[in-house]
Amino acid sequence: MVLVFLSSAPLFRVSPTCRSGSTNSSGVWSHVRLVRNIYPMAIDIVYETHSTTEDSEKGIATGWLPGRLSDAGTANAAMLGQRRRDDGLAAIFVSDLERAIETVEVAFAGTAIPVLKDWRLRECDYGQLNGAAAPEVHRDRRKYLDLPYPGGESWRQATDRVGRFLSDLPLRWEGQRILVVGHVATRCGLQRFLGGEDLEEVITADFVWQEGWEYRLERI
Repeated sequence: MVLVFLSSAPLFRVSPTCRSGSTNSSGVWSHVRLVRNIYPMAIDIVYETHSTTEDSEKGIATGWLPGRLSDAGTANAAMLGQRRRDDGLAAIFVSDLERAIETVEVAFAGTAIPVLKDWRLRECDYGQLNGAAAPEVHRDRRKYLDLPYPGGESWRQATDRVGRFLSDLPLRWEGQRILVVGHVATRCGLQRFLGGEDLEEVITADFVWQEGWEYRLERI
């Protein structure tokens, strides 16, 4: 089984042996390889960011703090629900941070789609910089690729969490379409493990919002 990234470009298949981070000491890739060999059916993964927060409007990097949606964010969450309510979702996986949970609660109020909270989908823990000005936190992400933020974690550690989340999915969700709602670190992890992108390039690239990203975990 390989991990496949779906985009507007032609289908892109990635060999695990050529990925940056495929030999990291965390053992994440060994777990994902095991999953590939056991489970025969594809899992379609839709990723959406949590909606705009009061912190982001003020230029604050919330990190592991809860955060709260702004009025604009609440409206954006309602639009997310319009996009995804009838998208054939078997389950919604969401970060356990309040701003992500609030996004899902607004978007999917009144639906019967199961919502599962998972701490592994959290934002990167900026430690002492949680709640600091965003320019201060993000001006040198490359420095914290493998070096943890003071009192927090590194970007590799944050995305390793996402890898472990992915390795668990086939235990229950093979052949299904699921939604993941999270943060910058969540998407960086998906790009690293499903998109085959170099983590350093992912964390330093400018983020451009769009109406969701789609990925596939499948056997070929």
